[in-house]
Amino acid sequence: MELKWVILGIAVLMYALVIVFQDKKVWFTTFAGILCIVLGTVFPGIIFSAGEGVQTSRLFALSNAFGSLINWNVLMIYVGAMTIAALFLYSKVPAKIADWLVSIAPSTGVAMVLILAMTGIISIFVENVATVLVMAPIALSLCKKLKMNPTMFMVGLAVMSNLEGTATLVGDPPSMIFAAVANYNFNDFFIHNGKLSIFFIVQTGLLAGCIFFYILFAKYKEKAVVDGEPILSTVPAALMLAMIFGLAALSFASPALSKFVPECIMNLSSGLFVVILAVSGVLWYIFSQKKSRGEVWTLIRELDWETIFFLMGIFVVVGAISGVGLLKEFADFLVHVCGGSKFLSFLIILVVSILISGFVDNVPYIMVMLPVAQQMASGLGVGSDLFMFALLVGSCLGGNLTPFGASANVVAMGIVKNEGYPMSFAKWLRVGGLFTLVTTTASALVLWLIWS
Repeated sequence: MELKWVILGIAVLMYALVIVFQDKKVWFTTFAGILCIVLGTVFPGIIFSAGEGVQTSRLFALSNAFGSLINWNVLMIYVGAMTIAALFLYSKVPAKIADWLVSIAPSTGVAMVLILAMTGIISIFVENVATVLVMAPIALSLCKKLKMNPTMFMVGLAVMSNLEGTATLVGDPPSMIFAAVANYNFNDFFIHNGKLSIFFIVQTGLLAGCIFFYILFAKYKEKAVVDGEPILSTVPAALMLAMIFGLAALSFASPALSKFVPECIMNLSSGLFVVILAVSGVLWYIFSQKKSRGEVWTLIRELDWETIFFLMGIFVVVGAISGVGLLKEFADFLVHVCGGSKFLSFLIILVVSILISGFVDNVPYIMVMLPVAQQMASGLGVGSDLFMFALLVGSCLGGNLTPFGASANVVAMGIVKNEGYPMSFAKWLRVGGLFTLVTTTASALVLWLIWS
């Protein structure tokens, strides 16, 4: 009983420090994870158990953390997808597509909406911040030609990239974590149990977002013209497509392959596939593009390694919270508060996720709440997909609520500040807050109609 509250204290302190000191968050999660392993070693079988009736050794906490709690498949997918995305941006293919969209648009307002929609689509496969950085020069160039304030356009880039990061297995860490907890493969994000899945639910939000920004930018009637950039290579685009279709094929083939391939390899199959593609891309970058060792090192170093170590710590801490029974107790409390109402439970998960994710990192929040959503569904006797989807939609779209709700928002605001257009919290809320309300309502309505 005492250890349960010690683990809760460690988790609460970790979350508080992560919120206050965002730039040091990896240190706090790593230390908290190590502390949980140490406590599990000193008190074997209390925090991490080998199973009922099985003797738990002192080394079990360490082996369990690195063998079971840390999801290496998720981490490998993230590293591999980040590498391929970095090469994709280097190839100038996204910029070329954006130039083409501007050239075919009948007016600047339509061109802006098309660029925002493309930003969202790229963000399905590319990290959100990277997407904003590659699209920002196009947006700024367009705004300078029209002598218009770029603030609203840059807000649009940030919120649209955050929205679509939820749509597929390789979009963002929350989606990867969800897939690991819910046992979803790549194809399950499109169709699951014969129903339209999270991809199409998010596309409802994308459509609502496009309508929202069309109304905002409809006043720009003149035809837009931008200077095009040449494509450096189509190889990274081919790697990106190979990753998408390869993951889809693996999802189909997994049941058959599992009869011949050891379980330990099957559990890492998606991650290994993406990493092999990424290594191929780096070798292409070295030999075909004739890059120096320093340039290759820069490419690798600038990947989001902090999130990898951040996730490792979170995996262990959440495993400890679950091991001492705190997640089940919290789920039982929420079921009691909701009075057994499925709709009220759905609404509470959605609204609370939006509000919390508007101010804190959604990764640790999702890590804690996914098992809670499953327990709540079990307590109500309903399928867990509805509540887990509500959690995913609320926490990922909720990051658009404030200027610091997501990293892409912070980057976008830094860019417009450098352009001489600083943005206040209140001004962001007028656009980002309304966008969050519109897109989340649209997505949640479709989610409820399909999965309730």
